[in-house]
Amino acid sequence: MEPVIVVVLGTMRFPPANLEQVRPHLRALVEATRRSDGCLAYDAAEDILDPGLIRFSEAWPDADTLRRHLVAPHIAPWREAASALGVHDRRFTAYDAGNPRPV
Repeated sequence: MEPVIVVVLGTMRFPPANLEQVRPHLRALVEATRRSDGCLAYDAAEDILDPGLIRFSEAWPDADTLRRHLVAPHIAPWREAASALGVHDRRFTAYDAGNPRPV
């Protein structure tokens, strides 16, 4: 049986005027996650057609690794910064993915 990879797709919305202040916190989150949390991929990007919208794509080797990420030490500071900078819409969905292949 092939391992099940967990794919997470998500968005967070900030006031567009706050994005310059959001960026260093977002960078710290992405760098710490990539370095320490065991992800296969962890990416965040500003939507060029929807100012203030940050899109996330994540791939985790399993659900336990994702659960550990959600309580990692760098998550609480990110959540505090996001709250202080006006995040007002947060949507993340996890999907179990099998049989990965390039397209």
